[in-house]
Amino acid sequence: MLETSARLLRLLGLLQAHRYWSGAELAERLAVSPRTVRRDVDKLRLLGYPIEAAGGVGGGYQLGAGGSLPPLLLDDEEAVAVAVGLRTAAGGAVTGIAETSVRALAKLDQMLPSRLRHQVTALSSAVVTMPMMGATVDATTLTSLAAAVRDRERLRFGYVAHDGSPSERDAEPYRLVSIGRRWYLFGWDTARSDWRTYRVDRMTPRVPNGPRFTPRPLPAEDLAHYLTVATTTSPHRYQAVLTMHGSAREVADEVPPTLGAIEAIDERTCLLRIGSDSLDHLAVWVAAFGFDFDVHEPPELVEHLRTLTTRLQRAAWPPHPPATRPPTPPRPT
Repeated sequence: MLETSARLLRLLGLLQAHRYWSGAELAERLAVSPRTVRRDVDKLRLLGYPIEAAGGVGGGYQLGAGGSLPPLLLDDEEAVAVAVGLRTAAGGAVTGIAETSVRALAKLDQMLPSRLRHQVTALSSAVVTMPMMGATVDATTLTSLAAAVRDRERLRFGYVAHDGSPSERDAEPYRLVSIGRRWYLFGWDTARSDWRTYRVDRMTPRVPNGPRFTPRPLPAEDLAHYLTVATTTSPHRYQAVLTMHGSAREVADEVPPTLGAIEAIDERTCLLRIGSDSLDHLAVWVAAFGFDFDVHEPPELVEHLRTLTTRLQRAAWPPHPPATRPPTPPRPT
């Protein structure tokens, strides 16, 4: 399959570079039989590329109208996937990504055959991307961090903590993580000898990078779950652990990954880890999710739920109902 795809790309490139090829010339260039050339031409036509053929002695092939198409092979699902990705990126958390996505969509439109172009255009005109507010990260910063992860080079960077205090950090980078609209760097902090998760928009990389490092074993097999807990629960004063009486899928519809980490227990229950610096926030959140639940940790949350329940009961069933307000007298005319 890969060999066939590579040959199709080469065939399309040859047709683009030269207006007319005989079947024998293409077969020689591709090191295949004329019959294989005909089959490959038929495959390109099925994808929507306008290839014209002349039969008889000296017959051959050339690109028809719109024949200056670059060698891009996308089927319907792939074209839609690329378009959805670009449209979604327009509201992302990377500086300038909206403009870049629009330019890429324009190039994609030029590169696709008409049949696929109509589908992508229909999708682009129908989709509305809501802009997101908040801090964004620079694309060059993401690129340099990704290169350090790939090349296993230590990073030196300035960092601003949640409380606004600045510091200088030295870390071995392992993964770039996208959670919601936030970008994080997951790495080993050399000064603290522990795993840390850093918000990229709070980082100021120093150049050059540090020396190469030998990778350590990651702290968990399920790194996505580990990082969800690290970003939603561990940093907070109160770290709640609850059994939710609903399936993991049902609870996930109410609890986004930016708020808590969910672990399936069975088909009807799951474990929720969620954190906050406020017991009021935790109590309101877990009560508003719409599921029965059991609190395992922290004990302060159980007591706070009792206090909140008493407060709500007083508001719902006051011992002395408020007197009926007198009617407002009419205004003089």
